[in-house]
Order: sequence, then C-alpha cells, then structure tokens
Amino acid sequence: MATTTTISSSFVGKDAGMYIAAAMKESKSLNELTIMDNVKYKAIVKSLVGADFVQDESCDFTPTGSLTLSEKVITPKALKLNLQLCKQDLLSAWERNQMGAGANNRNTPEFHAFVMSYLADAIAESTENNIWSGADAQGGEFEGFLTATTGAFATDGNVNAVAKVGASIDASNIVDNLSAIADAIPSTVLGKEDLCIFINQKHYRNYIHKMSELGYIDRFNMSADYTPVFEGIKLCVVDGMPNDKLVAARRSNLFFGTDLVGDQSELRMLDMADIDGSDNIRVICKYTAGTQIGIGSEIAYLS
Repeated sequence: MATTTTISSSFVGKDAGMYIAAAMKESKSLNELTIMDNVKYKAIVKSLVGADFVQDESCDFTPTGSLTLSEKVITPKALKLNLQLCKQDLLSAWERNQMGAGANNRNTPEFHAFVMSYLADAIAESTENNIWSGADAQGGEFEGFLTATTGAFATDGNVNAVAKVGASIDASNIVDNLSAIADAIPSTVLGKEDLCIFINQKHYRNYIHKMSELGYIDRFNMSADYTPVFEGIKLCVVDGMPNDKLVAARRSNLFFGTDLVGDQSELRMLDMADIDGSDNIRVICKYTAGTQIGIGSEIAYLS
C-alpha cells in the first residue's frame, strides 16, 4: 500500500522555505537502560543471585551458601520504515519555487533534510513508546516492559506490584504514590547508584508543583541542572511511560536489545527517477529492538 500524501495548501506566490512538524517524543529511555547491541537474533540475559556465603571460623573447609543462576532471552524484533513521496504532489504545492528549472530537476534539499529529520524523530518516538507499552502482536511494535500479559514484567511474575493511590496520579497524591513505590523497593536494592524511579513528563510536573507548594523548590526559577530526587532516589523522567504508572528499578536490571542502536537513525532516501523513471522518492530504514529484565524481584511497578 502506497504512502498516503495529503496536501493542505493555499499556496500563492513565493514559499518561505521553512517546514514545521508536530512535536514528537525523544527516546530518552535509552539513556536510562542497559543497551545490548550486536544482537543478531537472540541474546541471553543472565542473573546470578547468591546468599549465605559467610560462616563461623573452623579448622575445616566447609562449603556453604547458595548460588542461583537464571537466564532470560531477549529477542529484538525486526522493524522497518518504508515511505514513498511523489514529486508531483510537491510540485503542485509550495515546492515549485525551490525546485530547479527543467522537467528532470525536481529535488529540494530543504525538503529532503526536513523529511529525514522528521522521520528519524518518528522512529525515536515509536521506540520510546514501545519500550514501555509496545505489543509484539501489533504491527510495527515490539514488546514493552509494561505490556499486560506478554510484557517482561508480566511474564516474570516476581515484579513487586504496587497499587496506585487515588483514581489517577495528580499533584495532590504524587507524594503518596512516590512513597508507595519507594516502600516497595527491596532493601537490597536501596542505595544502589543506578537505582531510579521512572516517571513521565506529566507526573514529573505534578512532582514539581507539589514540591514548590511545600516550599522545597522554586518552580519559577529552576536551574536546568536540577536533579529531581525523592527520598534519596533519583527520578528518571522518560517520555514513553504511560500515565498513572511508576517503575522503580536499577538501570542495570532493564535491558534494551538491538543489532545496532545507530540503525534507528540511519535513513536512506532513494530518488527513483534514475531507477524506474518515476517521480517517486522513497525513504527506507531498517532496525531491530526488544526489551527484557534481569531480576524481577528487584523491580517495583505501580499501576
């Protein structure tokens, strides 16, 4: 099925030479996860849990303690972007003044650059959303951490479930909900350097509003270097986290698998004029992505 191009323009005269697009989410979650690259098909996530190693001194060598080695499989899903644009559509609208003279000169560098940047952002937004809520059964999505029944949290069975306070999270109960998930974090994980509570932009604003109301920060003059924390636990603000959900976990316990991270931003534009004589422009991108967790019992999930 060809890409549908809808032109909405009342073009008369000279084009301003500028394009704008709707804002998209950045893939901020990738900065907060453990990335496993060079995964061609599948990879093993191994977890080692030990206990009772230390014992009283004696003359004998007495082996003691226990080691539990478990493993999970991360299987990145192959995804692609295929887009086709017709130069005739652009020629009939605002692009005519930027295209060079001649029937065979219909390329506009400004539009090409805009399309490539826009589509790279679209892939980043898709990845960001899928990391948390993607469903492998859906076309163009990979399995997310929080997906009901099939996500990594659900299939593990040992993730600490926390019921949210109130019908929905807002400024009036954000502290109660953060307290609830903080209380559910296992003591063995508390104090670890890479521990954080994952929170979305909306609930981060709820947090800022409440902290300002309580007099802890000045929300009107906040520094760009401000690091949000709650009871000593860093808040990691990610765009793809759904509303009314919070996750507390170590970054080293949440995995994102792919063949190569850079594949998601490696888009190729093909001018089909020299290939099949058409006036089409094709944009192509291929990449892989998937999620997995290590030790479920060390993760808390509020929903």
